[in-house]
Order: sequence, then structure tokens, then C-alpha cells
Amino acid sequence: MDIRRVSWPFVGSRQSAVGGRQSAVGAWIFGLVVLSFFSSCSVVPKGSFGALPAPGAPDYAKESNWAALPDRVDNADRRPSGDLPDNQLGSAVDVFFLHPTTYTGDKGQKNWNGSVDDPKLNKKTDDGTILYQASIFNGSGRVFAPRYRQAHLSAYFTKDTASAKKAFEVAYADVKAAFQYYLNNHNDGRPIIIAAHSQGTTHGMRLIKEFFDGKPLQKRLVAAYLVGIGVPKDYFQYIKPCETPDETGCFCSWRTYRRGRMPKWDTQGERMLVTNPLLWRTDNTYASRDYNVGGIAFKFDDLRPGIVDAEVHDGLLWTRRPRFPWSFLLLRSNYHPGDFNLFYLNVRENSFLRMKNYIEMKGH
Repeated sequence: MDIRRVSWPFVGSRQSAVGGRQSAVGAWIFGLVVLSFFSSCSVVPKGSFGALPAPGAPDYAKESNWAALPDRVDNADRRPSGDLPDNQLGSAVDVFFLHPTTYTGDKGQKNWNGSVDDPKLNKKTDDGTILYQASIFNGSGRVFAPRYRQAHLSAYFTKDTASAKKAFEVAYADVKAAFQYYLNNHNDGRPIIIAAHSQGTTHGMRLIKEFFDGKPLQKRLVAAYLVGIGVPKDYFQYIKPCETPDETGCFCSWRTYRRGRMPKWDTQGERMLVTNPLLWRTDNTYASRDYNVGGIAFKFDDLRPGIVDAEVHDGLLWTRRPRFPWSFLLLRSNYHPGDFNLFYLNVRENSFLRMKNYIEMKGH
């Protein structure tokens, strides 16, 4: 598989895989302002894969190798409003969250894979994707988010595809090991939501195919949110796209782009699943901003109803420019870093609805 063409949609942009860069106040703002975000990699892997020794594999029996665990205080427990409940400890469902690329080329990051023992990288992950994305799901289930030796951002764009493939294999080996540890030590037969973004979706697709698709575990799949990577509608043999807001055992996917703009890369149009996260439909019905009950642009505790609209168009999710102060500076057409947080409350409410429907149907 050519990871640049199939697994990663933003071939023309070196910055698209980035999970975001920290702002001066430590918040991961998802690249919505051009002057502060989407900066190119300052450091790329040194030589081919193996030129430097790979970081050691994580032991998932150690709590430090998890970015989020339900019985520990972490950023997945946070809520942007006190009115939103944290239902983790009382829920019958688990959420397995796979974070996007945060190993993006900072000083000293010359290996093809990031170390789970890198405190700076872990803080970037925790203060960014775990806070702004994983926390979406704490109203629906217990959130588990493993650290893993993620592939360097440049692995999506390098001409050295052999090294890139090896880097992604290292990353997936960790994701698989973490999920197996979770099944053996935490799951206890509970239903599961899989949620992932960007590189996390690259690995999440493979994880679902290996563990769920046509396997006994498929019966315990509440839903999968595979966001930020193009997922073909027929990628799984037995798991189908979600077509209604309360359907279970299915998957959702979208890639967010500014309305009226098309990327240089092939969107593969009708082949790719695009879920409208304001309507939870896959047709091209337009959803106005009125359907957006709350998204986040900058400050985590600043929910903004109506921040964007949404419409499915030719393999993409089109939105108009987000509404927030100084949004006129937003010249970028690719809203990939905001795939989840621009629809924060809509995704949160939908995951709760699917969880509730699953429990009612299955009797857990």
C-alpha cells in the first residue's frame, strides 16, 4: 500500500498530518490561524530507517505508557463546560482512542518513531489531542488512550517509502499490543467505541480489520469514528458505514475542507465515506450552522455554537470559514486539524446516543 496515496489524503501539504502545535499558552489550537500554525517540519528523520536505533517498545502494564486511563486523573477527564457530565466510571462502555501525529519535527526529533518516554512529546499529546479530542468521549464511556511510538510526520510525505512503511509498522505494533493488553486486563466483555484521528485512524483502520471485522469482537463494537483519513466505504468486509445517527456496529469518517475549495490530491469522490457530523448522514444534504451545537477553536472552555456548517462534497466534508475572533486571518483551506473539535458537542452527543442505543438493544 502506498501510504501517501491511500492512507493519507493531504499529499500536497506537509503540514496536514500534524496533530497541531502548542500555542504560547500551551493549548493545542489545531492550526486554525495561519501565522501560528501549519509550520513546516524543522527536523526530519536522520537517514533511512535503522540509521538510529528505534525507541524501546512500551510496556502497557505501566500507567505512564497510557495518555488516558479511566481510573486516573488526566486530560481525557476534562469538560469544556461544567454542565457536561464525566460518565466514565458509571458507563458500561469503553472508548479506545488513538491520537494523531504529534511527533512533528521539533528539536531533537530525528528518529523515524517517537519515544513514549519523551516528556515534551507526551505533554504536547496530552495538552493537545487528549484534551481537545479524547475528552469528547468521556460522556459515553471509559477512555483508554495508549501512547505509542508514532511515526514521524514526514513519514507521510517522504520519498523513502520503505523507511516510512517500517516506521508505521513499529507504530502499529504498539497500537496492537496496547489493544491486546486492554482486552486482557480492562475490557471484561464490555462494548467498545473506537475513536481515532489522523495517524490514529491509519492504525485504527487496521486494528478494526484485524480484531473486529468478521470476528467475534464485532458484536461488541458500538461504533467507530475514523476521522481525518480517507476511509473507503467498502474498506471492511462486514462492518458498514453508519447511515443514521443512532446506528451501531458501524463506522463514521470525514475530512474537513473549506467550502468551495478542492485540494490538488484526488479525493476519490464517491469511493470514500464522508459522514456529516451535524446530521450523521452520508448524502449531500446541507446542514446550516444552526445544527452545530458547539465546537472549539481556541480555548478549551470556549464552546461556540454555530462555529461551522457542514455538507458532504466529492469525498470531503465542506464547511464555511469557522466563526471565531480574528477568523478573517484564516486563509487555509484545509481544516484537517479541526476535524473533531469543530464538531465537539455534536460528536459527544452522537457517541452517547449510539452507546445508549447499543445498551438498550444488547441489554448490557
